[in-house]
This record gives sequence, structure tokens and C-alpha cells, in this order.
Amino acid sequence: MLLRPILLALLTASALAAPKADPAPKRHDLKARASKIDRQAKEHPEIGFVFGSDAKPQDLQHASVDTRVPSTGKLVIWLMGHNQGLFERVSSYGHHAIQVHYANGWFGKLYGGPPPEDDLFLSKVRLEAATGADLSKAVSIPKPDSIMGRSLEFVKWLDREHPQGNWKQFIAPGGRDLIWDKVILTGISHGSTTAARMAKHVKVDRVVMFSGPRDQFDAWQALPSATPGNRYFGFTHILDDGWKGDHYPRSWQLLKLQEHGPLVDVDKTAPPYGNSRRLITDADVKKDANRAHNCVVPGGGSPKDKSGKLLYEDVWRYLFTHPVDQTGKPVPADPKVRMDQRKK
Repeated sequence: MLLRPILLALLTASALAAPKADPAPKRHDLKARASKIDRQAKEHPEIGFVFGSDAKPQDLQHASVDTRVPSTGKLVIWLMGHNQGLFERVSSYGHHAIQVHYANGWFGKLYGGPPPEDDLFLSKVRLEAATGADLSKAVSIPKPDSIMGRSLEFVKWLDREHPQGNWKQFIAPGGRDLIWDKVILTGISHGSTTAARMAKHVKVDRVVMFSGPRDQFDAWQALPSATPGNRYFGFTHILDDGWKGDHYPRSWQLLKLQEHGPLVDVDKTAPPYGNSRRLITDADVKKDANRAHNCVVPGGGSPKDKSGKLLYEDVWRYLFTHPVDQTGKPVPADPKVRMDQRKK
């Protein structure tokens, strides 16, 4: 007889722990200001990290989940200004997605030209912005204003405000951190660079690097990595200045992406692109380097085929869903890539 109340208690606990079913399944797009959901969040105007006003908020954060699609149990964290097209796609794959307001306004404020003779100068700044740990003398970014701090508070807010989205699955027991090995870090330009640097420090599910990483004077790309090398995926246009200047190729080689396949031109190769981690494109961007830089993510400047369909739909799905244990054959590093960027 004792088993019956115990079984009833277990079933009750299980029911309470289970996520609430969405009564009207659809893609949910949510947003909230970092300054409104966390009292500890602060401004850092010295590096251009401010909240703005109610009329023009600069700390607005976005989230998406499609409850019509079976969840993959993965949380995409986008480290750049919000991209609705990207969020629509990753949520259609079954991923949850958030974009957080973090301290990235220090570019152009810390130095003019090459950074000091310290090949981990930007590494320390990026990692402090990511974690809130006191690592750099150049900035002071506490945990509540870091990527980790703001991501955690945002997901906790989403769990409270949108329980049918099952955001709780990404919060570690005790509520003091996210479960980082369920996270996909991604961004474009400096966002992809910070994503890659952060993944060196904490193990994540994967890293998707659009038009990056840069930091051509730093050497953090060669540091030991908490995230295995087969979990880093890169995609860029070859007319991007960062590609032509050997900034991205240098980073990709220091990350040893060549161990997971050759460079693959997505315009000439069908998915799964030889299972490579190094994808490039030469699609028509009217010879515009700025457009080349941004065309690799969904948006008005991304190339289309004759029917009007964006060219990179298969690429985006590959980058965010391809099994990480399926990799291409290793190839030698390219000796033509300029690895020492400090030399004139």
C-alpha cells in the first residue's frame, strides 16, 4: 500500500516538471530590455555600452522559438544586432534562439591602429565581455553586463514569461548558470570573433562564425579549446576585406579547421559540402566588399537565385544542424596565408 502514495508523488512531481503545452503552437517572437529584467545590469558609457531611452532603447533583447517544431534542445545565442530572418530559420530547425545586449562598444575606443604588443590583448577584452571575469585592464565589465550574465537573466525571464516555450531546459540546476553544452554560439564580424573566443573558454554545442573570426594581431585562436575543433563552422564571402587580408583564413588555420576538410565553395558544391568546416562563396555582390561582408546571413543584401530564393538556405541549415561527428578529410595548412599580420 505504501507504493501507491510514493508512485502518486512521483507522477505529480513529473507533471509539475514537464513543460506546459502550447495551446496555440506557432513561432513566438519575444523581446525585453536588459535593464528592465535585471536590476544589476549597468551602463558603461565609456565604451559605448548604454541602455538608451524608452523611445530608442539600445538594450533590447530578442528571442524566438517555434512550438510547432520538435525541439532539438539547443539554444542559439546570437552576438550581434537582431536578425529576424536568421531567427526565423534557426527556430524552424527546432532551435531556441536569443540575442543579447552585451558590451561590444569598445571597438575603436581602446586604441587607434594595431593594439599593443600583446598577442592576447583583444583576447582578454573579449573574454571579459563574455564572462564578466576581471581579465583586462582596458575595460571593466562585471558579470551582470557580460554575455553569460545577460544570457542567463534573459532565459530566466523567458522561462517566467513564456513557460510554454520550455526555456527552463537551458537553465542549470540551482539557476546560477546556463547549460552551456546545449548552446550554439554564433555571430557575424566581431560577434563571430567573440563567439569563437568564448568557445575556447567554455564548452558549447557548436560555434557558427559568419565573416570571422578576425583579431589578426592576436594569438588566442591557437590556445587550447574547451570546445572541440570539429564544432567550429565558418562561412564567408571571398570579397570580404577580412578574407582578402588573410584575417579569416589565418584564424581558421590557427583553429585547425583544415583538420576537418578543405575549403569548399558552396556555389559549386552540394550539401553536405564534404562535411567541411570552412565554407566560402563568390556569389555576385556587385564587387562591394561591405555587401560581401554581410551577405552571408539572411537579409536584403544576401544573394538570390533567378526564382528569388536566397542562395544560402542549405548553407544555413548545414551550419546549424550538421552532425558535428561527421567531418571532412584533413588537408595541409595553406602556406600562402599570411600568419604574421604584424609584419609589414
